[in-house]
This record gives sequence, C-alpha cells and structure tokens, in this order.
Amino acid sequence: MSALSQTHALRHLLESDATWQLLRADNAPVIAALLNEHLGGEDRRLPTDELHERIDHDLEGLRAHGLSLPLNGQGYCAQWRKSGFLTRRPADAARGETFELSPGALGAIRFLEQLAAPRQTVTESRLASIGAQLGQLAMETDPDATRRLQQLHAERDRIDAQIERIQSGDLDTLDDARALERIRDILSQAEEIPSDFARVRAEFERLNRDLRARIVESDDSQRTVLDEVFRGVDLIGESDEGRSFAGFSALVLDPAVGSAFDDDIARVLDRDFAGELTPAQRRYLRRFIGTLKDHSGEIHEVITAFARGLRRYVQSQDYQRDRVLRGLLRTALAAGVEASGHTKPYQPTTLHLELSAVALGSVGAIRLHDPADLDASAPIVEHVAGVADLEALRALARATEIDFAELTENVNAVLAEVEQCTVGDVLERHPASQGVASVVGLLTLAANQGTTLDGSETVRWQGADLVTRAADIPIYRFTGRLL
Repeated sequence: MSALSQTHALRHLLESDATWQLLRADNAPVIAALLNEHLGGEDRRLPTDELHERIDHDLEGLRAHGLSLPLNGQGYCAQWRKSGFLTRRPADAARGETFELSPGALGAIRFLEQLAAPRQTVTESRLASIGAQLGQLAMETDPDATRRLQQLHAERDRIDAQIERIQSGDLDTLDDARALERIRDILSQAEEIPSDFARVRAEFERLNRDLRARIVESDDSQRTVLDEVFRGVDLIGESDEGRSFAGFSALVLDPAVGSAFDDDIARVLDRDFAGELTPAQRRYLRRFIGTLKDHSGEIHEVITAFARGLRRYVQSQDYQRDRVLRGLLRTALAAGVEASGHTKPYQPTTLHLELSAVALGSVGAIRLHDPADLDASAPIVEHVAGVADLEALRALARATEIDFAELTENVNAVLAEVEQCTVGDVLERHPASQGVASVVGLLTLAANQGTTLDGSETVRWQGADLVTRAADIPIYRFTGRLL
C-alpha cells in the first residue's frame, strides 16, 4: 500500500475510530480517568442516573484543582455517547438505561495504561508462551503421522525424565522474580478480554443491522429473505469474532476446565511471590472465570435476540412495510433531483399539508407536581371522641332506616281489637311517625304477610315539615298477627 493510500485510510480512521478520537480529545486525560474509574473496574455497566451522579461528584473535585469543565455529568455522558466512547443499552432487571464503555474507549484506556506503566517488550514468559503455542500449532497441523508420533514420543520422554528427577528429590521451582514476571504477563493478557467481548458484541450488532438493511433492499421472495436470515446467522458463527467467542464459550462452559482453572489460580495466589500483586489484581484473577461466564452469557443473549428478531421481522411481514417506505423515499428523492433543475427551494407551492392534531411541545414545558405548593399552614383541629348517646343513635337509625319493629307492634295492636284491618286502619289509629317511610314499611309488611283486595284506599300522613299528605294505595288486609 502506497503512502497516499495509507494516508487516506488513516484519515478515514481518524474521523471514524472512537479510540483515536478519545486519544486526541482536548480533555483526553479527564475523559479516560473518569471512564476508567467508574466503568473500567469491577463495575463494567452502571445505570445512567448513577453514572451521572458519580461524574458530578468527581467534576467538583477536578474543578477545585483549576480544571475548566463547564458541563455537568449528564451533559458529558451525552457528549461521550455521541462521540462513541459510551454505549447505552436498556437495563435488564429494571426500567431505565445503562452505560458501558464502547470497544473504542476500552482500547484507548488500555493503550494509555500501557503508556503509563510500560512493560518489557521481550520477556522469558512471553517468549516461552509463543514458543509453546507455535510448537503445538506445528504439531497439530503436520499431516505426516511419523513426525507427529516422533514429537509425541519426545514429549513423553521429556515428561518421564522430569517425573524421575522429582521422584529422586531434584525439585527445581521457579524463582520469585521469574514467577512474578509470568503472572504479570498472564494478567496483561487477561485484562484484554473485556475489550474482546465488547468487540464481539459490537460486531454482532453490526451484522444485525447489515442483514436487516439487505432484507429491505432485496426484492426477492420471502423464502429468499428467510434464507438470507439463516445464512446471516451462519456468517456470525464463521466470523473471526464468532470463532473467538466460540473458543471462550467452550472454555468457560466446560466444568472440568473451569474447575481446574480456579484451582490453578487459587494455588498461584497462595505463593509468596503473589504478595507483590495489588489487591485489585488478585481480586481480578479470583473472579476471572466468573467474569468470563457473565460476558459469555451476555453474548449468548445477544445472539439469541438477534436470531429471534430477524425471524420475527421476516415472518411478520414488517420488512414489506419498510420496503414500501424505502420505495416512496427513493421516488421522492428522484423527483426532488429532477425538480431541482427548474424549481428553487424557496419557491411557494400550492400544496396543503395536513398536520397532526396532536399538540407538539417540549418536555421541559411540562410542569411537574410540587408537593410544597400545597398549603399546609392551616391549624389541625383535634376532635375528641365522646361517649355515645343511645337516644341519639336511635334517632339516627330512625332517620335513615324504616322502623319495622314499631310498625309490627302497631299492626298487632290493631288486630288485638279487630279481626281484620287495612293499612289505612292502622294509620288512623297509629299515625306515621316516620312520615312516608312508615307508609312504605306498612305496604311492605302487607305485601309479605297480608292479602290483596280489589280497589284502592286513601291514606294520610304528616311529613317532617308538618304538612299533611295523602295518597291512593292498593287495599291490603292484615288477617293474622304479624311475626
């Protein structure tokens, strides 16, 4: 590639790559320090509100040391998300959203950490690791069975010789300096894993968007679109990120491998040289397998949601609607290009656009309820409970309910003097003490325990306003004592 081609490629990378943009930002030290402090440690994902509060708290301390930081935590988080440093996702367990570092931000922070604490470019442990992997690769890819058997026999002889030396008491352990060098090299490789998972997830999301765009832009039948969907899922598995994830998943989901890994970490951390590690490094190693399992589970959920979403998108015919919308947009753009030759953008038109009847407004114009606006200055009146008055309770009951006991006694008193009587006869001898309620009560008793005669009779009573009233009612006859 020529210098000119490299220059254009790097210029494009400069404009699009979040890692490069963070490194060349005006407040790059502040951005990297804040993001690494709150999202680069054990908490890889935080709710948006909690991250805003933490950033606000740190901004106060930074301003006190003379740094010019005009925005608040929410403003900076919005700016960093727009620049590609933060990734916003919906929360899994509750309402709201969460922030996490983007792959570009993770790469930039990792690069700055290596600048701040450079490691030796060539170490014995790194060379040994490369040599072991290279030898393993050469053996496993060798098609010659004779050479492979020779290498395996040589490896077996070396192991047998080592066993004999240990059994004879010749135990040669690694010195602390070299052991510390190796454990730090292992940590250096392990700390790159979150960036790997972030890149895998970002690649899956990019493939999801690309396949949806290809479905909309394709004019084939639905069967062809479904084939594209399923082939797209295979493409994810065949990609570099998919194969890398498959290797990670096979490691963390194998109980034997995971258990052996945990045991090895526990034994290493019990050695004397491990005391040179920081508490954060020791804690990171102990939680390493658990961290891998968490990240692996998230990627599995992304793949599952990706496949289900694409199948639902095709089977529900939603892509047909998007195709129609795409066609309309292209037609409008083509007509605009054709009209641009003879029509000015500011030329008045005779078209009338029917706007939505829904009133549009800013969310900031909504007035929230403020409990402090309520007037609570009036004195509280204390009502002291008194002793209940039986007569007052009886009067209250008579004012709200018909006194059937009194009416029954009145009817039975009249029947004690005569053999038969009507409702009018009872009211003549015992006036309605509850007004029209007494008349209604007598009619109810007569309908339940009396007999009906042809004709009607006039009854009179006096209301609560001391006005006499009259009404014609059916004739009911009481012939026996009421119960």
